[in-house]
Amino acid sequence: MRNWITALALALMPLSAAAQDTGLKSLDTTDAGRAWMAVGRLDIRDGAGFCTGTLISPTQVLTAAHCLFDKVTGQRIDLAEVEFLAAWRLGRASAYRAARRAVVHPAYEYSTEATASRLYNDIALIELWQPIRSTSVIPFETGDRPSRGAEVGVVSYAQDRAEAPSLQEVCSVMTRTSNVLVLSCDVEFGSSGAPVFSFEGDRPRIVSVVAAKAEFNGQRVAIGTAVEDSLELLQAELSAGRGFGVSSSQGGTRRNIGARFIKP
Repeated sequence: MRNWITALALALMPLSAAAQDTGLKSLDTTDAGRAWMAVGRLDIRDGAGFCTGTLISPTQVLTAAHCLFDKVTGQRIDLAEVEFLAAWRLGRASAYRAARRAVVHPAYEYSTEATASRLYNDIALIELWQPIRSTSVIPFETGDRPSRGAEVGVVSYAQDRAEAPSLQEVCSVMTRTSNVLVLSCDVEFGSSGAPVFSFEGDRPRIVSVVAAKAEFNGQRVAIGTAVEDSLELLQAELSAGRGFGVSSSQGGTRRNIGARFIKP
């Protein structure tokens, strides 16, 4: 990972100044969070950990692949422990749904080290037991990978903002290499799987999910896995019945999971 980060740093050096990033805005009121209700907290029962996830259809939640692995054993977590809390804010959610099945990118290999190969494919799709059908919770569409220098935004939960998400409306794509984006966005532990939005068009579109955080020349940066090319593959895997799931009667047991955001 050290060599890859060095190469990444060299790629960043010639980048010209980007637009001024905005700060985090808490979405802790109904009015502030109205446009972002499809973003939710992905919880593991008994408070073992959480990630951020986003509804992209009434039954599908997009997140990071490493959220679905036990950080101690490296094994997949028990999906019976996973619950999606749509628009979780100050102790309440707009909808609560249990996970039924999940698929991770076929080329993804879990590791506690943020290797390049892990970051390239750190994306997963979760199918819910019951659809979320609400006029206030509208799933987001996805878009193409943004170019270097493009402005994007992020909506995320984190360890210091676990009870309400925050919006950073403007941050930048500092560089991109293969399927990985390096972003100037402000993320923390718990932001894994958070949607990175492009604001081109009439409604924000998800172009990446947050996979890790890092530092460059003292600046905090986010590492994102591009959605383009991956989502169609994940949906095909889900439709084919691949991945892993739970039965309707299965109960979960608490485990130590890797859902609290991995720092390279």
